[in-house]
Amino acid sequence: MSKHAFPSLAALGNQLALVAIIGMLSYAFVDQLYFGELPCPLCLMQRMGFVIIGFALVLNVRCGAHSAHYGWGIIGGLVGMMVSLRQVLLHVLPGDKGFGATFLELHFYTWAFVAYVGLIAGLAILLMLPNRDIRSRSLFANALVILFIIIVFANLASTLLECGIGPCADDPVKYDGWLWLRTRFGF
Repeated sequence: MSKHAFPSLAALGNQLALVAIIGMLSYAFVDQLYFGELPCPLCLMQRMGFVIIGFALVLNVRCGAHSAHYGWGIIGGLVGMMVSLRQVLLHVLPGDKGFGATFLELHFYTWAFVAYVGLIAGLAILLMLPNRDIRSRSLFANALVILFIIIVFANLASTLLECGIGPCADDPVKYDGWLWLRTRFGF
């Protein structure tokens, strides 16, 4: 077997972290479209934190590991973690039912906080691994990168349809951007 038959531990870690990001963004997107749970502005900012981490991982997979890539990922994770913690603290009072649906009895913003803690810890561990040659052009790595880019653009389009070019509603119930397009251009 050649030494390139299996990815290094660092390459595998970056690819698995990217799988986790794709999974979280995909589930949030499916929840939005299938169950009709429109994301609030804080939810959209949490998605943005996952996107920043995902782009850092894509850079590692495509261009090789670099401390700046991990740094951007950690900064994206810290920002997302602060936003999700803010949303948790908004709904911590007794009797407050929280915002949106739950998954395993926790709201998505609570899961986002847990995911950010895990991703930041994972990025810190990946940053310490000695093998920096993690570029991958494998079919799996290429599929991950393409799938991530598609998910990012789909989320961008849905956010524009939800909010338009102005600020998003605090408690969204309809796609304001889509309604604006329909009235403006007669769609």
